[in-house]
Amino acid sequence: SSGKSTLCNVLMGARPLLEKVTATQLPPVWLSYGPEDAYTMGLDGQAYELDLADLERVSLETTEHVRIFMKSDILRYTDLIDMPGISDPSMSPEVWERMAHLADGVLWCTHATQAWRQSESGVWNSFPAEMRRSSLLLVTRFDKILGDSDKAKVLKRVRQETEGLFAEVFPMSLMQAMTAGDDEARWQDSGAQDFTGALFDLIHRI
Repeated sequence: SSGKSTLCNVLMGARPLLEKVTATQLPPVWLSYGPEDAYTMGLDGQAYELDLADLERVSLETTEHVRIFMKSDILRYTDLIDMPGISDPSMSPEVWERMAHLADGVLWCTHATQAWRQSESGVWNSFPAEMRRSSLLLVTRFDKILGDSDKAKVLKRVRQETEGLFAEVFPMSLMQAMTAGDDEARWQDSGAQDFTGALFDLIHRI
């Protein structure tokens, strides 16, 4: 519930059926540019055709990842892999560990009201140290914190505790970004302008 799927949808300017299934136990969803049909990659190494209407019924026990192709501008520059969260005790770490080696960089979402928990730190420290300079930390649902003073305190603490672990840290209000439309001031106020600028710098550097 830290906003990972919403972030994917903000970046793509579309809702590829991901938000409504985040509560279910989905394997990683790999998003690429193109007109090809969606498929699932089984743990047996075989690819299976997928009707996106059946996305909610994809089996976590037998599937390594779901592959979806879309003609979205962001996907011309980079693939996105929407990973399951790490906080579900019933989900084995193997679910995301199987795909982590494919990443050139990570966009890590941490919920502002309980930002950068010890469990997050533990998992992130298991990733290769060289990935840190190519990864960004997003403090999501930042609008849930009321008052500029409290917002400043949270951001200061997170930046102190994650110093050297990410290239940059950004406060984000993803739903505000999602609904900004042509309202440039609302888009900037959500934190999306600063974040997306840094993201494209990162993509070009990679």
